[in-house]
Amino acid sequence: MRTFLVIMDETKEARSALRFASRRAAAVDGAVHILALVAQQNVSAFGAVQATIEQEAHDRAEMLAHSAAGNLFSESGIMPSITVMVGGGQKLVAQFLSDHSEVAALVLGAASGNHPGPLVQHFSDNAGNLPCPLYIVPEGYDEPENHS
Repeated sequence: MRTFLVIMDETKEARSALRFASRRAAAVDGAVHILALVAQQNVSAFGAVQATIEQEAHDRAEMLAHSAAGNLFSESGIMPSITVMVGGGQKLVAQFLSDHSEVAALVLGAASGNHPGPLVQHFSDNAGNLPCPLYIVPEGYDEPENHS
């Protein structure tokens, strides 16, 4: 089954990428996988405080991914898989792609303006080395549901 991997955060461009991926998946009887990234916390605090901060960040990312999954299911009938990972975004996405050969495309949302975002910049610069196609969806992009 063709799987479209979407990197999810709280931005409008991530929501545009998710809509795009869900419509592509529906057109090919595929699947969507949401990867929510949690930045490594660089807080030098006591162990328990550090652990609490990291757990709260992880919980927020998981809640965001589950909310997006619920919205996607209600709109398209597709229930995406969800993975939450902690660490550096570029490295985690590259590792996920390496470990999951079922991913048919990486779908990223690009922010408007001169800076599309660090993941878009990195993966577009390295698109020739990816194991799958890269789709970059502009912030606010929407298309008719029947377009495939």
